Amino acid sequence: MSRLIIVCEGETEQEFCKDVLAPHFLSKGIYMEYPTIKHSNGGVVSWSILKRQLINHLHEAGAIVSMLIDYYRIKVSYSFPGWEEAVLIENVYDRMNYLFLQMKNDMPEDVRERFAPCIQLHEFEGLLFSEISVFKNNFTPQELQMHLLEEAVASATTPEEINNGPSTAPSVRLMKAIAGYDKVVYGACLASEIGLPIIRSKCRLFNAWIQLLEA
Repeated sequence: MSRLIIVCEGETEQEFCKDVLAPHFLSKGIYMEYPTIKHSNGGVVSWSILKRQLINHLHEAGAIVSMLIDYYRIKVSYSFPGWEEAVLIENVYDRMNYLFLQMKNDMPEDVRERFAPCIQLHEFEGLLFSEISVFKNNFTPQELQMHLLEEAVASATTPEEINNGPSTAPSVRLMKAIAGYDKVVYGACLASEIGLPIIRSKCRLFNAWIQLLEA
């Protein structure tokens, strides 16, 4: 059985990996582990710190190593490889793929081929906009302002492209639309109800990442 390690930004991503991704990969003969980033209180850290953890995992016998972190949370000061050049690339998918290549090339040559870099565009919560009808099954009309979710979907071509501004990021939109929304509690549950096939069909960058890990 193959072994896959996905380093998660925080508890939300970790729960998603446990409840949604792990069963999918297990069905394909891939055992998955999902530790969170070390030296972090549930957030992204500098590339030097994250890279050290990734390399430590890559030194574990034959493991494929990836990561699930939010693009929205990364600061220039975190010094991710190729970051300053990437922000000049207008097409967001080309930008992300450029970053992935730079991160991979920054890894030691002896472990590079087992590293599958990933940054979620723009936030993990963007995936939950793949099928917003499920929200009606989980929240009362008093808790849910459905029109705000509909506006978010209409604002972008795909769920992954929903604006990443401080007042319009996917997680912020969910907190505005749902009274008492808790991303750790609800994130994986909603994603599970939406289903991985629908998320993959709506989110092209995420789907490409899953295909890469499956291969």
